[in-house]
Amino acid sequence: MLRIIFKNASQSRSKPQSCPFFSIIARSYSQLHSQIQRPSFGIAFDIDGVVLLGNTPIGGSSQALKRLYDDCGKLKIPYIFLTNGGGFHESKRASELSELLGVNILPSQVVQGHSPFKQLVKRFENELVIAVGKGEPAAVMSEYGFKNVLSIDEYSSCFDNIDPLAQYKKWSTKQEVDQNSTLKMKNTVYSQRVQAAFVVSDSVDWSRDIQVLCDVLRTGGLPGRETGHQPPLYFANDDLEYQAAFPSERLGMGAFRIALEAIFNRIHPKALEYTSFGKPSPSVFKNAETILSQLVSSLHHKLEAENHGNAGSHPFKTLYMIGDNPSVDINGARQAGHPWFSILTRTGVFKGKENHAKFPADLVVDTVEEAVDFILTKECSS
Repeated sequence: MLRIIFKNASQSRSKPQSCPFFSIIARSYSQLHSQIQRPSFGIAFDIDGVVLLGNTPIGGSSQALKRLYDDCGKLKIPYIFLTNGGGFHESKRASELSELLGVNILPSQVVQGHSPFKQLVKRFENELVIAVGKGEPAAVMSEYGFKNVLSIDEYSSCFDNIDPLAQYKKWSTKQEVDQNSTLKMKNTVYSQRVQAAFVVSDSVDWSRDIQVLCDVLRTGGLPGRETGHQPPLYFANDDLEYQAAFPSERLGMGAFRIALEAIFNRIHPKALEYTSFGKPSPSVFKNAETILSQLVSSLHHKLEAENHGNAGSHPFKTLYMIGDNPSVDINGARQAGHPWFSILTRTGVFKGKENHAKFPADLVVDTVEEAVDFILTKECSS
């Protein structure tokens, strides 16, 4: 049974009310596109638990996204993917999403948890840094502009016996490298302090990664040496849980951070210092607004030229955040305030019948397709 909950802005957020679901969906919105003025709204989609479970589209996501393009496949409604996930460069992720969802997605439409790491390139451009996580964390950092970055797989391979459990692990996480490259890398690592550690995506080997990070962080970047000043530590997000293909939620980067912090604080006299990025930080939503504005400018470049190029300054009447995690997606949109409007789906972390008690959304729907239905109907009739 279809059930939608809509929260009136004038009412208390903790008391959602139900309203009848519209029976006719305006699938044709050519009038909106034919107008000379730029769109007054944009959309930010979470990925895991909203448009995908693993690599499988859910909730009518493919059909919903296709409605944001014209008949020729040209993007007409500005939208981005605003996810705390990552592990691959935005260009590669955009290509994967395009194939899975059947629409043409630009790299600029993919904002990941580690995307803000680009802002730290000038500080650590030539310094030795290590990148932790699944996928291609070191490649991601290299493409961002970091010139001296090693994955934690590569870094740990330079130290004999740094992982006491390595002999019992039946999998291999490091890439094959020739002996000359390995020797050169070892010499570099031995003589150079790690200046920062970046947790780019979810750790694949918690025991090893916590061990190696503790070694790096408590010795000032030189494992096996005396205690030293802790190098900076950055996390791409602080999600405790997320929805993957398994029916119940999986532990995320926030859980890994809690484990690392608890252990580090027991073995080091000073508490772990770290910086976390990603939703629900208001800065993430502010950045998303800027990216959506730039996307509008690129879609309407002719108008932009006529208006003397006010790229990036387009004011939105409404920005819609469609997510499945109340404490991350909805909480973030609530903190960001105007012009954000939060929509909570039941296809991921959240599965409740009523609105979430602590972080109630402006609207609760079953699927992302219903969320897009609501948005297009509302915007085309206004």
